[in-house]
Amino acid sequence: MITWMQKNNKFLIWTIWIATIAFIASGPIFSGAGYGSSKKGNVAKVGEIEISQLSLNMVYGSIYNQTNQQMQGQLDEAKAKEMGLIKQAFARLVTQAKVLNFAKDVGLIVSDEEVAQRLQTLQTFTKDGVFDTEIYKGYLKAQGMKAKTFEATLREELLIQKTLELLVVDALPLETEAVGAAMNVSDKIAYQVLTQADVNLSSTDAEVKTFWEAKKANFMTAQMYDFSVVWTATKETNVSEEEIKNFYDKNSFNYSSAEGKQLPFEEAKTQVTADLKLKKSKKSAQKAYIAFKKGKEISSETLSLPIDDLKFSAETWGAVKERAVGDILKPKVVGDMYATLKIEKITLPEVKSYEAAKEEVSLLHALQAKQKALLVLAEARLKNFDNNASIVTDFVKLDQNVNLESLNSQESLQFLQKLFTSTKEKGIISVRDKIIVYNILEQKLAQIDENQRELVKQTVNSLKEGTFEANFIKILDKKYPTETYVGGLSN
Repeated sequence: MITWMQKNNKFLIWTIWIATIAFIASGPIFSGAGYGSSKKGNVAKVGEIEISQLSLNMVYGSIYNQTNQQMQGQLDEAKAKEMGLIKQAFARLVTQAKVLNFAKDVGLIVSDEEVAQRLQTLQTFTKDGVFDTEIYKGYLKAQGMKAKTFEATLREELLIQKTLELLVVDALPLETEAVGAAMNVSDKIAYQVLTQADVNLSSTDAEVKTFWEAKKANFMTAQMYDFSVVWTATKETNVSEEEIKNFYDKNSFNYSSAEGKQLPFEEAKTQVTADLKLKKSKKSAQKAYIAFKKGKEISSETLSLPIDDLKFSAETWGAVKERAVGDILKPKVVGDMYATLKIEKITLPEVKSYEAAKEEVSLLHALQAKQKALLVLAEARLKNFDNNASIVTDFVKLDQNVNLESLNSQESLQFLQKLFTSTKEKGIISVRDKIIVYNILEQKLAQIDENQRELVKQTVNSLKEGTFEANFIKILDKKYPTETYVGGLSN
């Protein structure tokens, strides 16, 4: 009985898959409208739609800032690269482009009236609950963006939303009953939590060196840049209280808290003052740039920095990467100053010597070896599972806030999510750096009650929508191939 119930927790998936295929098959797919194939300023082409460098920069910037807030300001470009944020940004744009290709092929449109209505509901541009044209114009000016560019992006968002809404199908009675039953399943389990402390391994220098030999290409020195710099300070730039207040009123949308709420003037004043000083000093920085370029001014400092060092912003590094040795970049904001940069030298990455890489190689080798040994131990425990040597729970349900012994609340939730979607009565589940070996001892199934019915319907609708969208995108992957013009954007 337990085995049957575990296997049938997800029986709806095949019906949803069939429904998705039927939906796509029923829609007329016409040839592309022809968007041009110029590679200038673009990083890829999906179907007939080009993905611009500007779009990639905007989405990457959004993901970077969001992640940085979650990490409490501890994110840097090296970590962002390690986390694959640029690949996440590109993947998001590729998915959007595929949906847009489909929408255009089947003739879906968004009218000017729909764009205008949506624009007027954006809180960023409202004052006292009413759309404010001046705030909107100020935002566009601050972003260096034309209204037609912003509104074209808004139109695409609405078109994507309208397309995905076609996949929304309300829950059927049978689906509600089935998912309600699955949500009311409760398990009594015996489990053992294994961590790396349960395995004792020591590596020899020879083993670590062999590991490095196989993976040495992953241990590279950073690409280095040598710069000559002309600084233009802004601290002594005079600004009045009236100027600061006026600047804030025109650019208030740029000042928000970590929660996304607009900061009042007094809380934002320090940053507003710094931004205004930068703005008023820009002309002086441009004059210094021209003088430096003509050889009439010498650099005030030399800098040697690894690529993506936090001293420069992501935008500044983006400009540096496009230039060559000897090039002089227009003034860039660095902290509370402007920097006019001349690239004097670029040192390309090279494989670190074993001695230079030994510390990080040893850590990675130990981590992988322990994880492998831990899995071997887990498989041995599963083969000879001993209920008496395990932690035994009461009956637990997925929707309960359970804090299981030897697991914290987040690990408990992840474990139960994987357990209740598993088809195995006994098995192994990995949660972060831990492995849990489990055995379901008993299982109960309660009937859905009327108080749960609405929640269950919402769950079914969410499940169907998510599954429809996932399989919809899989079909679009085949229909609209992606051609990338630059490397490093996809796996």
